[in-house]
Amino acid sequence: MFKTLTLLWGDPALRIASAAVFLFGCLVASIAPFMSVLAIERFGLSDAGYGALLLVSSVVAVLGSIGIGILTDQTAARRKIIQFTIGLALFGNILVWCWPSKGTFIAAHGFIIPLASTLFGQVFVLARLASQRFEPAHRDGILSAVRALFAVPFVVILPLWAVALRQGIDLLHVYFVIILCCLAMLLLFLFFWPDGAGWNEGKSGQGFGASLGEVVNPKVLTRLAATGAINAGSIMYMIVLGLSFEQLPNRDLGDVALFAGIVAGLEVPVMLSMGLILRHITRLQAIMLGAAIHGGFMISFPFVAASPSVWIMTIPLALGHGIILTLPLAYLQDLMGARAGAGGALISLQKVAADGISAALFAAATWLAGYGLAAALAGGATILGALSLIWLDAKQSR
Repeated sequence: MFKTLTLLWGDPALRIASAAVFLFGCLVASIAPFMSVLAIERFGLSDAGYGALLLVSSVVAVLGSIGIGILTDQTAARRKIIQFTIGLALFGNILVWCWPSKGTFIAAHGFIIPLASTLFGQVFVLARLASQRFEPAHRDGILSAVRALFAVPFVVILPLWAVALRQGIDLLHVYFVIILCCLAMLLLFLFFWPDGAGWNEGKSGQGFGASLGEVVNPKVLTRLAATGAINAGSIMYMIVLGLSFEQLPNRDLGDVALFAGIVAGLEVPVMLSMGLILRHITRLQAIMLGAAIHGGFMISFPFVAASPSVWIMTIPLALGHGIILTLPLAYLQDLMGARAGAGGALISLQKVAADGISAALFAAATWLAGYGLAAALAGGATILGALSLIWLDAKQSR
């Protein structure tokens, strides 16, 4: 664990990638647990309307992810493309902050911000490119540590939001914090881009059609769908946590922030220990373990949400969540080999697939029963996704 952190700190390229992931984590920590509450409770969307918004944003993100990923490989202009993406995120959040309404919320979260959803994939690609100079045995550990830095802000920011919300601060202020995070990331890539990092190298030399063919290859798409199903449990966790707690008389938004913060805090050592875990089991075995634990939590969550025992559930949830948030990303990157931009697009597309699956499950479950069924269905999808991934790789081996 400590050796991995030393590698991150000692390498200038990994340092900037790590700082960017940390800032992106600050951004997501401020909106993810509360977005469904803002959409339904603050801006008046119905459950079906919010589900439709998630589906629309998924389609927009698909188009943006593929286009930006291929453009990045064709031009290798990573710095300019990242700056443009941050600018989109900045514009979308300023729109809601300055003119809060149902219309601006739909425009920002349905169309503008989804185009910026490729940002995490792009930054993760930078970390992967920087890690190539190290031994293969260290790379999974390095990428897991970088992913852990995404979770660290949840430990700090969410407890602060818990206190602020209990003091009566308007939830809309999350957009002000997000704007500050976007500005900080923009400054980072404007003034601290390290020379000689190799991030502007490696043009693919392929046309758009050939590059698109690599991404939509059936071997890739089936695995993308499987990892998307795994990650759907993570997306649904953030959706139903706030809505379920809001419905309970003994829970409030402060509990939402505190619960998510505890889980994130426990995830960090799990992610930093990923290299140690992978010495004893394979990557696919670890993904199956994480999916089984996380899926089990989601299935049981409706039954324990009102009970004090829900706080004990943060421990297994953090273990499962920490695994499924890290290892599938490295798995997807390896599918594209040297195509860093396409690999970044796959990370974004995996998020899109997860959003689409969770949106469909949310819409169906809330129409049939409620948030409890949505959580249970997502838990089942997570387990099924991991089993599918194992089956696909076993089939290919045969």
